[in-house]
Amino acid sequence: MKIINEMKISFPSRSVNESFSRSAVASFAILLDPRMDELSDIRTAVSEAVTNCIVHAYGDSVGTIEITARILEGNIFYIRIKDKGCGIPDIEKALEPMFTTAPEEERAGLGFAVMESFMDKLTVKSKVGVGTTVTMQKKISRR
Repeated sequence: MKIINEMKISFPSRSVNESFSRSAVASFAILLDPRMDELSDIRTAVSEAVTNCIVHAYGDSVGTIEITARILEGNIFYIRIKDKGCGIPDIEKALEPMFTTAPEEERAGLGFAVMESFMDKLTVKSKVGVGTTVTMQKKISRR
């Protein structure tokens, strides 16, 4: 699909940056004039993906999170969130609702399920020791 517009940001995997990333992506999505519920879905999915990077990718250290957001032809909003952290050994298991690798932090293990429910398409690619890339798409309806 043809890219109409694109933005890229990167920032440290600190919890204070979760709200920044959510707001930055939502601000870019506004160019498509989404409904409030569509914008809320995007914000929630980005929040979940970035939180996964912050909590799981780098352990107790700080790494970089990269976000690319694109407006594609056909009113498709594309988001790629990438880290260079520890990676996910079993993606199928990680995609299961209620699965978490951080039960001591009282995590619900619903991050990927939430992303999948709010977006039209979710893809997770990961390699242990290399990092994880989450790609999401949402078709924005025209008012």
